[in-house]
Amino acid sequence: MAIHQRAGQIANQTDLVNIPKLMSHYYSITPNMDDVQQRVTFGTSGHRGCAFNGSFNQQHIWAITQAVVDYRQSVNINGPLILGIDTHALSYAAYLSAIEVLAANKVTVHIQQNDGFTPTPVVSHGVICANREANITGAALSDGLIITPSHNPPQDGGIKYNPPHGGPAEGNITAWIESRANDYLRQALAGVQKLAYAEALASGYVNAIDLITPYVADLDNVIDMKAITNAKLRIGVDPLGGSGIFYWAPIAARYGLDITLVNDKVDPSFSFMPLDKDGKIRMDCSSPYAMAGLLAHKESYDLCLGNDPDYDRHGIVCPGTGLMDPNHYLAVAIDYLLTHRPDWSDTLAIGKTLVSSALIDKICAFHGKKLLEVPVGFKWFVDGLAEATIAFGGEESAGAAFLRRDGTTWCTDKDGFILGLLAAEILAVTGKTPGQRHQELVKQFGQSFYKRIDSPISLENKAKFALLNAETLNATVLAGEVIENVLTHAPGNNAAIGGIKVTTANGWFAARPSGTEALFKIYGESFISEQHLAEIIKDAQALIDKALNA
Repeated sequence: MAIHQRAGQIANQTDLVNIPKLMSHYYSITPNMDDVQQRVTFGTSGHRGCAFNGSFNQQHIWAITQAVVDYRQSVNINGPLILGIDTHALSYAAYLSAIEVLAANKVTVHIQQNDGFTPTPVVSHGVICANREANITGAALSDGLIITPSHNPPQDGGIKYNPPHGGPAEGNITAWIESRANDYLRQALAGVQKLAYAEALASGYVNAIDLITPYVADLDNVIDMKAITNAKLRIGVDPLGGSGIFYWAPIAARYGLDITLVNDKVDPSFSFMPLDKDGKIRMDCSSPYAMAGLLAHKESYDLCLGNDPDYDRHGIVCPGTGLMDPNHYLAVAIDYLLTHRPDWSDTLAIGKTLVSSALIDKICAFHGKKLLEVPVGFKWFVDGLAEATIAFGGEESAGAAFLRRDGTTWCTDKDGFILGLLAAEILAVTGKTPGQRHQELVKQFGQSFYKRIDSPISLENKAKFALLNAETLNATVLAGEVIENVLTHAPGNNAAIGGIKVTTANGWFAARPSGTEALFKIYGESFISEQHLAEIIKDAQALIDKALNA
């Protein structure tokens, strides 16, 4: 795909969404249930949509929230629900709509005081801590609801449910909620209970509490904060206008850190953002274009950190080397944790998605650690993190989480705070930036060349992806190397990939259809050369085309 001519440049007025118009559509449009695009659809990260095209409106949120209440009742979840919210324009409106339904159904809701934002990892951590206590006292279990479309453009909205394990809900739960919510929409919301917002606030079910302090105070149990303090690092942070913006001052104050917010703006139009590679405003902290504002500061600090609006992703910027590729940082983080967490059990596994770099495989083999390779989606790491059998779970899209220093559960959703602070710990303890450490790993294990491309696909061929296997692929060679494995199920948990992965001695490709668009994604990696990677991608496209059209 061609890079947009203004990629990396600050947005113009013409790039900005009309917020009053967006909010008007949120309240005035009734979803058309005959249009599949306007129904509730829970993808890998909840329901996402836009008020302009009828896919994220007040009626959606009322219906989804009632469906979540029904699900809670069906499985006896009766404790407080922690409600998180990011800084997208539609998030606040959806937050009020959710509170109206939760209070009407007599669900105790915990929200951040003073209408504050609450990031995804803080909700997950809060649910984990509440339920650890509940398991001791016999109190009712808590869960969470988070209003966010993650790093999506400013006009988008999103909502996701985290059950009592604290992580993203499993497919069977999201399918139940999706089906129930669509039934409510078809029945013109018959059966959905709601109060006026003022009544909801006065109902006694909505508790505004301090969610920031407990999270910040606990960070020392997952990160060696003392090492960062003693190293006197200068850290630059760009929250990209996201929900974690008011956490950095308390973190700096509590631990005596030198943290500077290089961008302290919160603006629902995200007018301060540089445009992403396609010319859209997208708060993607793994994109050098979206992170251009922070990259301008990279030589002014020992380390710079960026996050997406709900703070479940991380971007690591090092002086000299710039923005780290997410795969490179995952490898560095895993290698460091395996040698600097003496209280972790030797039996703990390292979790990676099957489209993450094979450098992680080499590091795990070197340290003699079990590797758990799963399909795309953080939900596959939830049980392992909750049961403390997985030490680390990470995705190639810059989302990860890991255990506390004592080997117990920290959170079960992606946590951009701790991955950023871990980068600071690595620098403090080793004297090397994660970027420098990656260069050392390359010398040790070889350089990898990695790429992902998106290709258009017809809906008919998209459906055929489920039929791909070694037989239908019918190939023995990939980019000049003998094919060693053709996988349709992840080796770590035998779950279906939803596509295919083909491996050779020095490279691999994986192909899977997009969950939301008429596209399929090809991921490829070579440990030989850029040219060999190009051959892998070219052969992959030819093999997939041939198999789908056979």
